[in-house]
Amino acid sequence: MNTLSIVLLNYNGKHHLSSFLPSVVSYSSSYEVVVVDNGSDDGSVDFVEQEFPSVKLIAFTENHGFCGGYNKAIPQIQSEYVVLLNTDVEVTERWIEPILNYLVQNPDVRAAQPKILDQKAKNRFEYAGASGGFIDTLGYPFCRGRIFQTLEVDHGQYQEPKEVFWASGSCLFIHRHTYTELGGLDEDFFAHMEEIDLCWRIWNRGFRVAVIPESTVFHIGGGTLDKSKPQKTYLNFRNGLSLLLKNEKRSSLFWKLPVRLLLDWVAIFKFSLESGFPHGFAILKAHLHFTISFFKTLNKRNAHSVNNEVPRFKGLITWAYFVKGRKKFSDLPGV
Repeated sequence: MNTLSIVLLNYNGKHHLSSFLPSVVSYSSSYEVVVVDNGSDDGSVDFVEQEFPSVKLIAFTENHGFCGGYNKAIPQIQSEYVVLLNTDVEVTERWIEPILNYLVQNPDVRAAQPKILDQKAKNRFEYAGASGGFIDTLGYPFCRGRIFQTLEVDHGQYQEPKEVFWASGSCLFIHRHTYTELGGLDEDFFAHMEEIDLCWRIWNRGFRVAVIPESTVFHIGGGTLDKSKPQKTYLNFRNGLSLLLKNEKRSSLFWKLPVRLLLDWVAIFKFSLESGFPHGFAILKAHLHFTISFFKTLNKRNAHSVNNEVPRFKGLITWAYFVKGRKKFSDLPGV
């Protein structure tokens, strides 16, 4: 059995493969590199076969989406650990060993991420992961190095390994058996927050998640949906509610879900004024679809939840950021 496989899911991303696959192959020579093609029609498959014969290729005839593509590919891989790696990530020398060594030495840590910086501004943290992910008491996500739209410059201030609530799906190291045992990524999420959901399920099983900033990668980001698109607003609000319903403790869910819904109505007006009515309408649509799928989502609740202490911000990140003016992770108490 291989120790680790790096798995890149591709859909019409030949331009990203051309730019970033060379660094992955060069800096991962001791490990299996796998490109999973999701039914591309841009010549990606021929490109990989011709230019990277050492790379294992899994080619699907249709697009199964981000979650579905990985869920169908991972059972075809036999390594103990896998890395779910976006095709728009530039890796660096020794990006694997610090995280792999940490996972091997800490077997109850089942998922981890490196420090993720912006590929276009390499001294700044990247939005989708930074130096590890957290959520607040109502389930709103943020990162060590990024809160809402504020991206910190990396001065080494978040360099120590740390337990985090979630690890970024753009570069997610995970124990393969844990991935399959938990059912992989929830395909109903389609995109956005699916890795937070998976990591919450890991915590609910009594395992842990960590960030190992000694390893660094650079991510372009925004490849799935641009933040200006109402569809992204829709997915963020719908999936945020589903995330809470699926994983929050039952005793807390009774009050947290109504408060979250109420705050979403405030967001409808805010988004409509600042980003345009289509974004406000996207939140309304998210509520409608969440309501329609309520019982389906409720039935997914983890029956094996344990009461372990998780690294979670006990306050409200919206209050801390917009009212208290705490724009940096280091300004937050208790995390």
